[in-house]
Amino acid sequence: MIALSRVAMLAACLAGLPSAVFAESAPIESRVITTFKIGSDETRFGPLEFIGGLEMVSSNRIFGSWSSIKVDPDRKHVAGVLDTGHWLTGSLMRDAQGRLSGLADVDITPMQDRTGRSFEGKGRMDAEGLALDRDRALVSFEGNHRVDIYPRQGFATSAAVGTLPILIPRDELRGNRGLETVAIAPADSALKGAAVIVSEESLDDDGNVYAAILEGPLKGRFTVSRTDDFDPTDGAFLPDGDLLLLERRFNMANGIGMRIRRIAAAEIRPGAVATGKVLMTADFGYQIDNMEGLDAFQAEDGSTHIILVSDDNHSILQRNMMLEFRLLD
Repeated sequence: MIALSRVAMLAACLAGLPSAVFAESAPIESRVITTFKIGSDETRFGPLEFIGGLEMVSSNRIFGSWSSIKVDPDRKHVAGVLDTGHWLTGSLMRDAQGRLSGLADVDITPMQDRTGRSFEGKGRMDAEGLALDRDRALVSFEGNHRVDIYPRQGFATSAAVGTLPILIPRDELRGNRGLETVAIAPADSALKGAAVIVSEESLDDDGNVYAAILEGPLKGRFTVSRTDDFDPTDGAFLPDGDLLLLERRFNMANGIGMRIRRIAAAEIRPGAVATGKVLMTADFGYQIDNMEGLDAFQAEDGSTHIILVSDDNHSILQRNMMLEFRLLD
């Protein structure tokens, strides 16, 4: 991309003005991660089998702060959002054994709000969650709490075309602990393809996390139990209607941790307190960082794969990581 285009793009973002939207390529250098537990060749972690992973770096200053990832039905192309207000698209590369070997064809594009404007930074476009169905790309934002609707085709160059009522009172949503997760239920599930949101650490009087079903026959609010200081950061539905939640913990006593919880479909209904089952928990004895994004997809052999990505906060002390597991249960 020529330098003039990059300058024009950044100037438009900083000014918050409508403009042509430029995609900026981001060459990625990847280091393959072969083991998940440090110092061990173990591959089985509860019902999850570690397949492989990547640690990624780029000379492009925008690459990083990856909040959510979604894998295309072709199992190769991916889309994501960065919490700096950018789309990311690219292609997964695999070796002869089918393990992750790199990320290619990466483009990063400024997101546009409903007025067609782009804003650099987190003030207006702190994108945290992404969900895709046949017609829509849904993005959840923190700070200016909302779920915006983009067209499924051409989302990276389109302004938002609408927004979904979030059902959770805005004064209950914390500024930097708001709408972290948006996911779309299977069309043949009890939720009938509805969008579901889960906040990060916006809690009710009982200490449970606010969540809501935004559409469909079961439209309404529910909560997710909060335990052991873990907070939701992303989620994706399985074909049977269960919801996988990626959760993160950071405190001085325990350091950073992540876990994956499976919420049964029957627990996702108005007025319920969803508890679910913990599938896996990991700390710094494992190859993790600030894990923020999760997707589940069907591999060619019919098995369910789970991909995770981390948010490095553009810090030299953190890593951009991608991890892949197979769900065996």
